[in-house]
Formats: sequence, C-alpha cells, structure tokens
Amino acid sequence: MSRPPTFTPPRCATPRTLHTARGDFAVLDALPPGGAENTGDGTAGGAEVKGTVLLLPGFTGSKEDFIALLEPLAAAGYRAVAVDGRGQYESPGPDAESAYAQGELARDVLAQAAALTKASGSAKTPAGSTRPHLLGHSLGGQIARAAALLEPRAFASLTLMSSGPAAIAPAQQARAKMLADALAVLSMDEVWQAMRAMEPPPPEDADTGGARADGGDDSEALRTRWLRNNPAQLIATGKQLSTEPDRVAELAAAALPTHVISGERDDTWPVPLLDDMAHRLHARRTVIRGAEHSPNTDRPEETAAALVSFWNHLSGTGTGTGS
Repeated sequence: MSRPPTFTPPRCATPRTLHTARGDFAVLDALPPGGAENTGDGTAGGAEVKGTVLLLPGFTGSKEDFIALLEPLAAAGYRAVAVDGRGQYESPGPDAESAYAQGELARDVLAQAAALTKASGSAKTPAGSTRPHLLGHSLGGQIARAAALLEPRAFASLTLMSSGPAAIAPAQQARAKMLADALAVLSMDEVWQAMRAMEPPPPEDADTGGARADGGDDSEALRTRWLRNNPAQLIATGKQLSTEPDRVAELAAAALPTHVISGERDDTWPVPLLDDMAHRLHARRTVIRGAEHSPNTDRPEETAAALVSFWNHLSGTGTGTGS
C-alpha cells in the first residue's frame, strides 16, 4: 500500500487561490529559491525559473499528495503548482454529477494552464518556457490526457504518473462501484468509517492510513479531506475510471512530449500495461524502484529527480535519460 501524504507544505509552498476563467481553484504554489516572496499572482518575485509545472491529483486525492515533491522540484528551478480540481478538498464544486464529466474537468485544466501561462509571462523565465508542463497522477493522468487532446499546444509536455491507457483493473472497478453504491445511501462520514475498516482501501488512491514517516499522525487531516470532497465528484470520476476508453493512439498523434512514470508495482494498472502504453506513445519511461501506485509519496526524491531530468532535457538545460 502506498504511503499517505503529509499535510504540512514546505516553506517554499504557499497555499493560495488560482483565479481562472472557469472559477477559482485551491492550489499549493511552490517557488524556486530566491522567489519565496509570492507576488500575489504566483510569479517568482524576481527569481528566474526554468518552467512551471501543473500537478493534478488522483481519485480521492488532493494537492497535498504532491507535498513531498514540491521542495525538490522548486530546488531544481521549477515553479510547481498542485491543484485541487472542482469538487476536490478545498475547491468547491456543484452537486450534479454532470458537472464532473471528463470534458468539463479537462476544460478546467486548460483554464488553469492559461492562468499560469499568463502569470509566467510576467516572471523571469527562459524563452519558450511559459507554457506549463502538465502532470497527472492516476485519475489526474486521464484528465490531463483529455486536456492535452483538446489543446496540446497549451502544454510544454505531459507526464502520466501511474495512469494507464484505459479503464482500471477489474478488481479496482469493483471497489469503485462499491464506493459509488455506498455514497448513494450513506453520509460521507459513514463511508469514511467503512473505508477505515477495509483492507485494501476502496478503490485506487483511497489510502486511509494516517501514520507518517516522522512518527506523527495525519489521520484527522485525511478524514477532513475526505469529508470535504463532493460525493457527486467521487461518483462521477469513479465511473470514469471504470469506463475510460483507450485513447493512446489519439495522444500519440498529438505529438506532445510525454513521460510515463510509475512505481515497480501497481494494482490499479499493471506495470506491463504502462510499459506498453509508453512504447505506443514513443514516450520516456521511468520506473521508480521501491514505489507502488504513488511514487510521489513512496519515493519523492527519486520521483522528483526523474521528472526534472525529463523537463530539463526538453528545455536543453540538462541531459538526463529516462530509467
């Protein structure tokens, strides 16, 4: 089971609201050294950055899933912006399932990218680096893919982290249906208590353990996050995970630089499926040793190094190779 996230952001990261043409979104905005004083629009206050990265969390997750990545990404010169999508944790959303159709969520991502691109234009960035790199974890990867297919020119690159070519594995589909059925008749708190009693948690990213590596306990923070998710969002996106078609050929035709990264074990999409997807995409492929479905929390330093190597290679500021 993947380790749960910590909920304490590093000093380089500022919780703020990202204003977009499609509404406001809660984000953690991490700036490189020298840009620690946020200017209000998230630009780096005079510091030069190599680029901006937009990070999309997975099912039942939130921007906090990327906390362990923020400091190493910022130290490498990248502004890293982790976002709660509509109906996730601190970004409110409507109560209608139709509001969480994949196309709607993808258009939210395009609006977020546009807002970040506008802000980056006023910061000191190398030429051509204002478009954000897009990274999606698990469900976030499928939403990221949908956004990239709508407008590939909006992004400098796409990274799919532990996010496969089509629907999740049958066992995970069963857990997603179980969760949706429970949400239809129980309160969010009642579902939380049921999830706490189950092993493994249903489905995918729903890690309900709270122990931290430093000996602390984030159980209450995890519960608070769960209770602030909109159940309509969870039901709608759970269905998407179970019915997503294979769109790899479409993405390959978009010719967007792509990176497929995962742990060496994954129960949501078997690793051979991720290997094959990377081959079909002609993408960089990285496997993080010792990690499972969430390399961002299992092995954050190694994961950050692989991500930075990919982005540096694209910008010509580094020559790292994939794993």
